[in-house]
Amino acid sequence: MQLRHEGAEIFVPDGLAAVPALARSTHCAVAAHPDDLEIMAYHGILQCFGRSDQWFLGIVATDGAGSPRDDLYAHHTDQQMQTVRLAEQKKAAVMGEYAAVALLNYPSAAAKDPARKELKDDLKDLLLAAQPSVVYTHNLADKHDTHVAAALRTLQALRELPPQARPQALYGCEVWRDLDWMADEDKVPFDVAGHENLAAALLGIFDSQVCGGKRYDLATLGRRRAHATYYATHGTDETTMLTFAMDLTPLLQDPGLSPRQYLQGFLERFSADVLDRLGRVG
Repeated sequence: MQLRHEGAEIFVPDGLAAVPALARSTHCAVAAHPDDLEIMAYHGILQCFGRSDQWFLGIVATDGAGSPRDDLYAHHTDQQMQTVRLAEQKKAAVMGEYAAVALLNYPSAAAKDPARKELKDDLKDLLLAAQPSVVYTHNLADKHDTHVAAALRTLQALRELPPQARPQALYGCEVWRDLDWMADEDKVPFDVAGHENLAAALLGIFDSQVCGGKRYDLATLGRRRAHATYYATHGTDETTMLTFAMDLTPLLQDPGLSPRQYLQGFLERFSADVLDRLGRVG
């Protein structure tokens, strides 16, 4: 497995060779930055944790060099932050018992440039080697440009795979914009209440982000708990932790469907839901 960018690597926590480590993967997440996997794809991590028949593969597109920093990390250079964040991602892979984590090490600018094909080609090679049943990536309405770019490169890579090698499901998940705004019938709810201690540990291991000035650990667990309560206006809570996803599978099934057109459908249904309710009671 030859990755294209300098410094890229595949880390396998249990020491298995890269090719069989990828091949055993059943669930895969493609994220923009170190720590995004643990925020957006905990459902996949949880599905595989402690099992020998299901394995989680994480793919991180960029080097994470441009993150905010404070406290111990206030005077770190971008290169130092990159080193710290990749080390944290490897620690999370060990703790979460991942099949592997592929650290592709691209600068954000390269990931966001639609003319650059290297990231898409790396993703295509990895996804073909793994052939997971489920793929998670960022949702199309995320407000971070690099996140949206990672989702689009993932979709491009998957569309280039032979149909029999594509996943059964593709989900766009929450980081820099949650999906509470979507119409309820469009949300894919994931119950992630299991192993809350593991969830907290995976988020907390990214000390350069938490201590560095962003309490992603508290915010992410708080969002999951809030989703569980506010998902339904009537009835009691059915779980204590919930995440939402956008079902992107139709984009795999219909190569002629544009991401922009597909996202527009979600926005229009949300708008109709809000305006119809206003009309009913006004």
